[in-house]
Amino acid sequence: MSIYEIPVKTIDGTETNLSEYKGKTLLIVNVAGKCGLTPQYEGLQALYAANKDKDFTVLGFPANNFLGQEPGTDAEIKDFCSTNYSVTFPMFSKISAKGDDQHPLYKYLTETAATADISNGDAFEEKLKGFGQTRDKASDILWNFEKFLIGKDGEIISRIAPDVKPDDERISAKLTAETGS
Repeated sequence: MSIYEIPVKTIDGTETNLSEYKGKTLLIVNVAGKCGLTPQYEGLQALYAANKDKDFTVLGFPANNFLGQEPGTDAEIKDFCSTNYSVTFPMFSKISAKGDDQHPLYKYLTETAATADISNGDAFEEKLKGFGQTRDKASDILWNFEKFLIGKDGEIISRIAPDVKPDDERISAKLTAETGS
């Protein structure tokens, strides 16, 4: 099964898959509204706005897997993102990014790209351990705002650690290489 065939649901409740994004570069992100990294919404929106005309889009997948930091309903999440961060990139229904109920999209992503190749070292993971937050498997999503850069061919280009901001030059370089601009 390709990434484009995996069933997902839009934040408005429409059953779909990612086939409408074939041929585009994607940045798939598990997001949360009550996280210390939540201000990354601003950077994600800026990245989307600057590159959406270059066959690029950000896809946001709310997840409540990390200390209950995304407790809202889909409607509440949509309102929060729109009101606080003027989000216009596509958002999807809340999913599970890890665990026994892991959504098939995140199962595919974590099995295909088992570790982050763009990171800021291990300091963030060590900090999380100090709060009792550890991964069961090295391939598990570490935290909210972990990112997957998907090429126009549907293949994963990079897995990006949560604490790497959307405007990081390493993301920009890979995005430029993929989009040609």
